[in-house]
Amino acid sequence: MKLLIVEDEPELAAGMSSYLRGQHYVCELATTFDQAQEMMLLYDYDCILLDLTLPGGDGLALLRELKAQRPEAGVIITSARNAVDDRIAGLHLGADDYLPKPFHLPELSARVAAIVRRRRYNGANLVSVGELQVDVAARLASLRGQALNLTRTELNLLLLLLANQGRVISKGAIAEHLSGNDAEQFDTYETVYAHVKNLKRKLTEAGAPNYIRMVYGLGYRFDPDLE
Repeated sequence: MKLLIVEDEPELAAGMSSYLRGQHYVCELATTFDQAQEMMLLYDYDCILLDLTLPGGDGLALLRELKAQRPEAGVIITSARNAVDDRIAGLHLGADDYLPKPFHLPELSARVAAIVRRRRYNGANLVSVGELQVDVAARLASLRGQALNLTRTELNLLLLLLANQGRVISKGAIAEHLSGNDAEQFDTYETVYAHVKNLKRKLTEAGAPNYIRMVYGLGYRFDPDLE
C-alpha cells in the first residue's frame, strides 16, 4: 500500500514515515503546497495524509482540487488547526477523516488501515477468492488454511491484484505501487516480472488455480473466475 505524507515539519514527517514503513507501507513525502499538488495529481496513492498549513498554500485548496480530479482518493487530514470550521470544511470537501495534532502514530496507522480496507476491500479484513484468503490487517495469506510463505513485496503485489480483480494492471502501475516514485528510474520491468513470476509459482505450487494472467502488451489481471 502506498501513502503520500504531506507535512512540512521535518521531525514529524520523518517520524510518520518511519513508523508507517514499519507497518509495511510505501511512504512518499511532500513538504510544500506545489510539491504535494504535483505528486497527488500525478501518482495514485492508497491514502494521503494531508496537513493544512503548508509553505505556498492551504491544504484545503489541495483537497478541493484533488477531489475534483480524483474523487475516489482516500484522505486523512492531519493538522494542528483544530477549529470546528476547519474540520467541517475538510469533511465537506471529501476528506475521509480528520486527526488533530498531536496524535499517536498507532492511531494514525489504524485510521489509514480502516480507509484502505473501506476503499480497496469493501471494509473487510479478510479477502477471499475460492480457497485463497488474505487477512489484510494481519498481512497473512493462506490457501485451504495453510499459510503461504510470501515476501513483503509478494504480499503487496497480491493485495494490489485482489483489489483490482478482473481489471488489467499495467506493469508501470505495479512498479509504482511496489516501489513508489523510484519506478520512474527503471529502464525495464524485470523486477516486476520477477515478483509476478515468484508469486504465481508460490500460488500454483500450493495448489491454487493460475489466477494471475498476463495480458500481452498491457500488464496483468487477477481472474477470480478460475476457481
